Amino acid sequence: MPAIVEETVQPCPECGSEIRGDGRFTLWCAACDWNVDPSEPQPDAGRLERAGRVLARRHGEQLLGEMLDGSGGRPRRDVSAVAATVLALAVHAVTVVLAVGGLWCVVALGGGIGVVAGVVLLALAWLLAPRPGRLPEGRPVLLRADAPELFALVDEVAGAVGTRSVDAIVVDGSINAAVTSYGIRGRRLLVLGMPLWEILTPEERIALLGHELAHYANGDIRNGLVVGSAVRSLTVWHHIVQPLPHATGLEMIVNALYVLPRLLIGGWLILLIRLTSRAGMRAEYLADRLAARTASTPAAAGLMDRLLITEALGVWLRTEANRAALRGPRSTRRATDRAGELWERLTAYAASIPEHEYERQRRAGARRGHQVDTTHPPTHLRRACLLAGQSEPAAVALQAHRSDLIAVELAAARTEVARRLLRGVLDD
Repeated sequence: MPAIVEETVQPCPECGSEIRGDGRFTLWCAACDWNVDPSEPQPDAGRLERAGRVLARRHGEQLLGEMLDGSGGRPRRDVSAVAATVLALAVHAVTVVLAVGGLWCVVALGGGIGVVAGVVLLALAWLLAPRPGRLPEGRPVLLRADAPELFALVDEVAGAVGTRSVDAIVVDGSINAAVTSYGIRGRRLLVLGMPLWEILTPEERIALLGHELAHYANGDIRNGLVVGSAVRSLTVWHHIVQPLPHATGLEMIVNALYVLPRLLIGGWLILLIRLTSRAGMRAEYLADRLAARTASTPAAAGLMDRLLITEALGVWLRTEANRAALRGPRSTRRATDRAGELWERLTAYAASIPEHEYERQRRAGARRGHQVDTTHPPTHLRRACLLAGQSEPAAVALQAHRSDLIAVELAAARTEVARRLLRGVLDD
């Protein structure tokens, strides 16, 4: 079903130039950049976010220069990374001390007071201990026996970027993809957002897989067992000691007692973010480079362009869910029964997005810089870095028959995710 294009023509209020655009998207002037970024980013919620923005701005353009001149082209285990590891080990040491102290109180002191103190310390150690990741519930999980062709493709891409493959693949409704780990043994997990996967070309899908798997190959310390779990633990601690809202009486005393721990934990977390920010930004540039070597430079650049329209895709999906809900429960059931059609309409919508909307997003991204995302360099910088270097050919190709087989393997998951989306469940 082709998307309906709403052509609009008007003069620019600023410079008078003729503006031709699609009424479904923001109208803007390419001559003077009028209305190029009408929605300003929301202000930061706290000092952790502000610290992240400052560090992202400091490292972003500097790292781009290093990538372009060749000095930043490989992962580094520098002083910051070593310091981050030491700080992370100190975080885990706190948990160990609490656990050992709790056992000592129970065994050595005994009696009522010793047992109570020991139980409290052990409970704190259990609460603050890092948790191994788990397979998400309520979302389709694919193992090798479920999707042999898809896993074979992931294996091939993993080999091309120089790492081992994943143990499971989760399919969800996010307009994204990610890698993480689960279980005590640290098994590898690929999270594949079906809306993003559906709108990509076969070459761009390989670039997406190459980018995500490259985070394993680059040894990204942010996702490592030691540093990654320490950041997650500190985040949990910081959440626990947040002041109680609308406090009265005893709660005001608790809030006062929380002040010092909150400052210490917040400072610790900011320091870890500071030490890992530069390495994290470099990891993204390196992952893009490996994606280009795996799928070709044009495919990796095409993936960057697709990432520019994720917000528009999210709005479109929410609109579809709202339409189904407004028609009533019976209409919603009919829509979910025909959930597979959602992907055809989404693909048609993505294909209808005009080039001037992509260009607007690039210019808006250049204006915002790192105001939106502190964990990734701005997309326009990542795209510029890819296109500035030598064009890479594809090391992995996805033939049509293999693509068809993978589509069959994903069919049940596609339908289930589409039904969730039509019920208004858009995964983060």
